[in-house]
Amino acid sequence: MSIVIGSGLLLVIVIGVLFLYLSPEFGGAPTMEQKRVYVKSPNYVDGKFINKGNVKLDMSMRDMGKSLAGFFGPSPLTKPNKDIPVAKLDSLDIVEYQDSTRLIWFGHSAFLLQISNKTILIDPMFGKVPAPHPMLGSNRFSKELPIEVEKLPKIDAVLISHDHYDHLDYGSIQKLKDKVKMFYTPLGVGAHLQKWGVEKERIVELDWWQEVVEDDLTFRCTPAQHFSGRGFSDRASTLWSSWVIQSQKDNIFFSGDSGYGPHFKEIGDKYGPFDFAMIECGQYNEMWPDIHMFPEQTAQAGLDVRAKQIMPIHWGAFKLAMHPWTEPVERVTNRAEELNLDVLTPRIGEPINLNRLEETTSQWWK
Repeated sequence: MSIVIGSGLLLVIVIGVLFLYLSPEFGGAPTMEQKRVYVKSPNYVDGKFINKGNVKLDMSMRDMGKSLAGFFGPSPLTKPNKDIPVAKLDSLDIVEYQDSTRLIWFGHSAFLLQISNKTILIDPMFGKVPAPHPMLGSNRFSKELPIEVEKLPKIDAVLISHDHYDHLDYGSIQKLKDKVKMFYTPLGVGAHLQKWGVEKERIVELDWWQEVVEDDLTFRCTPAQHFSGRGFSDRASTLWSSWVIQSQKDNIFFSGDSGYGPHFKEIGDKYGPFDFAMIECGQYNEMWPDIHMFPEQTAQAGLDVRAKQIMPIHWGAFKLAMHPWTEPVERVTNRAEELNLDVLTPRIGEPINLNRLEETTSQWWK
């Protein structure tokens, strides 16, 4: 019997190792040539990327156990009891759109942005589960997306904030890569895209405070306070970031994933004010307070970046923490009201027109 049990455990270990090293979902690794470029970055120290102030994610084994138990165990109200509503989007509507700047939220942190006659995707995670395998994560809160990935038209640019599974999805990139003109990422993230078949000529990697101009659009890679990694041995091997997207008429901020810190005020002082800011609000916990914001901090970050209106993101799609699924939007709305800060809460798939922002606020989750 002991031989049978031992053989079974060995088989499980072998399968796990093979999955870890052979599955494409884990992505690629920066080459030595790329690492020689990263050494020039003030954010790259001893072969790893770092946060300002060297903020780290350090969890005790006890906290890690509590986190896993909470994630995989039954937690009341962490998921909706039925599919959340999704407004549908037509591919022809995207192609023919010529009006002012608009965004379409796909839930969590994924957006379609149409600005200056360009179509842009931000953190296009369109998969069902934010994990390298369906058994390692929980399903999206809605079975449908505003539009299926296959029906999306040509995309001028994709912006990626970091390489975590809920922001960079192998399956989504496989469906998108042949219709995307250019990918813009923080340093190192391009290695994953190249591993998945995107030519390096279509990838631009930027460090914090660097920018690139595409016709009349400027994409600025700005700081965030987070971390990166897709496997067991690649922690902090790629950079994480927020993004500034600026046209001749509009100035937009996208926070990516970030704990609260002085970088928000730096960004606001340097590039603000912003017409619209998408700021993370969800998947927080007292066990990781430095790499995700609590909702009240989200509201303060909106003031720090000098945003006219903010939208809470990083909620409404997946369970990645143990708080009730509607708590982020309710708490940030309450705090923003105290701070006299305008908050938008559109449904997934509902157009957000920057000229008519007042039309996209409702309490649809109730």
